[in-house]
Order: sequence, then C-alpha cells, then structure tokens
Amino acid sequence: MRAPRTLALAGLLLAALTSQALARPATHARPNVAVGPQFDTTHVYVAPADFDRFVASLIATFGGMTTKQGVFQVTPTPSQTMSQLVLTPVGSVSVFGFKTPIPYPFGAERTGYLVTDMDTAIADARRDGADVIVAKFPDPIGQDVVVQWPGGVNMQLYWHTTPPHYAVLASVPENRIYISADRADAFVRDFVAFAHGKVISDTAAAPGVEIGQPGGAYRRIRISSTFGRAVVMVTDGHLTWPYGHELTGYEVADLSQTLAKATAAGATVLVAPYNADHRDAAIVQFPGGYIAEIHATRP
Repeated sequence: MRAPRTLALAGLLLAALTSQALARPATHARPNVAVGPQFDTTHVYVAPADFDRFVASLIATFGGMTTKQGVFQVTPTPSQTMSQLVLTPVGSVSVFGFKTPIPYPFGAERTGYLVTDMDTAIADARRDGADVIVAKFPDPIGQDVVVQWPGGVNMQLYWHTTPPHYAVLASVPENRIYISADRADAFVRDFVAFAHGKVISDTAAAPGVEIGQPGGAYRRIRISSTFGRAVVMVTDGHLTWPYGHELTGYEVADLSQTLAKATAAGATVLVAPYNADHRDAAIVQFPGGYIAEIHATRP
C-alpha cells in the first residue's frame, strides 16, 4: 500500500518543481540588439532636384551637421541614389534622392534601426511576428534587411562593419505610426517584444485634435525602447490630409522659434500650432515634400 502513496508524493514534488521552473526567469534572456536612438534614422525620399534644398532646410530648422553626400547603390538590385545622413540634436534623417527608378519595396520603409548583430536581429524579428520582406543584403558599409510588422509597418534594420559614433540626442524623436484597430494590439505586442521595450501609456480616448478630429477621440499608445520612442495612433482611417503622412515627431524647446526657422528655410506650416496632452504641436512640410510633426512639451 505504500507504493501508491510514494507515487503520489513524487507526483506532487514534480509538480511543485515544474511550477517553480516555469515561474523562474529565463537564465539566458535574448540580448537586446538595439544600439540607441541617435543611430536610428527616418528615411526620407526626395527628388534629386530638391535634395540640397531639403537638407539645408532641415539643418536651418533644427541645427546639426551632415555627412558627405555621395551616390551609391543601397538596394539589393541595381539602382543609384544620392544619399546623405543628417544628424540633428532632435533626430537623424537618412536622405535618398534616386537617380534611377526605386526598386520595390523601398520607399515604404519608414525608419532604419541600427542593430548589434544582423542575424540575431532577423531571427528575433521573425520570432516576434515580423515578415522579412527584403532578405539580408550588403550595402557599401554593412548589411541591411527590411521587415514588416502587423498592420503593414515597414522598417529597415541595418548593421555597420565599423560601428558608428554619433552624439547623444538632445531629445528623442517619435516614430508616428497610424494603424487600424484590427492590428494595433498585435503590432504593439510584437514590436515591444522585439525591441525589449515597454508601453508608457495606452490612452483609450486621446484628444482627437491630435489627428485632425477636434472634438473627437482616438486610442493612442506610447512606446519606449532603446531604439527610441514610438506613438501608435489607432484610427478608423477617416483622416484628413496631412495626418498619417508625418513619419516622425520632433521635440524642440520652443515651438514658435522652431516654426519661424522652418518657414524662413522654405518649409510650410500645414497644421497650425495647437495644444493637447501637455504639448504645443504643429505639422510642417519641408522642401521636397517631407512632412513632420514638431512639438514642445508643457509642464
């Protein structure tokens, strides 16, 4: 009669040990492949004729410096583009001015994120729900891949043979992502897991004025990670222009002064300054067509 009792005790002990093992944090957590927000760039495509004017306008508005301009092949299939990196205190921009037709799907990726290890980043992205829509390929200074997250959000991941060194940003820009209610939760879950990030806030009824719907409300999700910041706007798609076209939101110390610099450098204010969520914000269009949100925080 002791055998069944012994087996029962063994079963309870095994269950307890199994429960403890499941509750225990993983000893070998996945490494974070992100490097830092100063290495993450908004991808801006302009016509070659507008290239220099756009770069000059951006520098005049935000300050900063540029790398040397050149003409390169930055896609896996034959193409030629003018290319230059603009490093401002409020965010970095990779500018492309294609002299040839732009191979698909380039031009639809919103950002380039520097990673510490390309193969690890690809494996992690796939594990966390992304599709690799452009397989790994070499560029003049490293490697690239383009991934797509739920909701059709395209991002380029890149790795440099020689690690770059850029100054820490004065303020971290926001990747502004418009997405449907059908895919918002899947995108947030998957991207936050990949980025080792966290949801800073999930506001069910944010002020509609932020997306051109004064008096209305929408769901807004703010995310932070080593890659930088993202704000996810969950909408029904009934948006007026230019909402949804602004890829990035830049934080500045004084909105009025920044808008004055922008307009003096050829930019157009598309959405006049408004106040919401302790921010003064506006939307501008730079020479060449790039649309951006600019904001200053209030206490």
